[in-house]
Amino acid sequence: MRITQQVKEETRARIVACAERLFRTQGFDATRTKEIAQEAGIAAGTLFNYFPAKEAVAVALIESALKAAEATFRKRVTDSASLEEDLFAYIAAGLRRLRPYRAYAKSVLETCLSPAATDEASAGASNIRTGHLQVFGELAATRGWSEPPTAMECQLYWTLYTGVLSFWASDSSSNQEDTLALLDQSLRMFVAWFISQRSTESLT
Repeated sequence: MRITQQVKEETRARIVACAERLFRTQGFDATRTKEIAQEAGIAAGTLFNYFPAKEAVAVALIESALKAAEATFRKRVTDSASLEEDLFAYIAAGLRRLRPYRAYAKSVLETCLSPAATDEASAGASNIRTGHLQVFGELAATRGWSEPPTAMECQLYWTLYTGVLSFWASDSSSNQEDTLALLDQSLRMFVAWFISQRSTESLT
């Protein structure tokens, strides 16, 4: 019997929902793929047709949350805001959406989004990185920089972003206020450097 695309999508969504419940109640490290499959009502081997490892399921949760955050951000973005303000609002929107996953976010971030990331969730992690950097490029373009960000600019920005995420995952301050302060300071320095780079390029 051939499985329809709709059934595949429903099964994938059920796997993600069941994994989210297990990650929240048991913890990410303690949850096994066998338990996710059992909770979703499928064979353990079937789960691997959708996700190569539990890290990939967690990345799917994070990717979905960040897409929702991007949609919210795009509704509120204005031309009057500066690049620094827009990037702050964009990243802060993502942090708000990721809050339900904060208990296990650090393990996932270190596994999937850091420079030392494994290949277990490379596709989803690549989607997150590509999507985020695309928004960065779009915001820069609205400020008059028609040339897309260079590889170095993207790398520095991504390092800033993942560093903030890692700090946020362990931030014990009230409402993660220390993270927002770090984000503010980091973006101020990065955007100042970015603008100086662009100004230098325009003179050559």
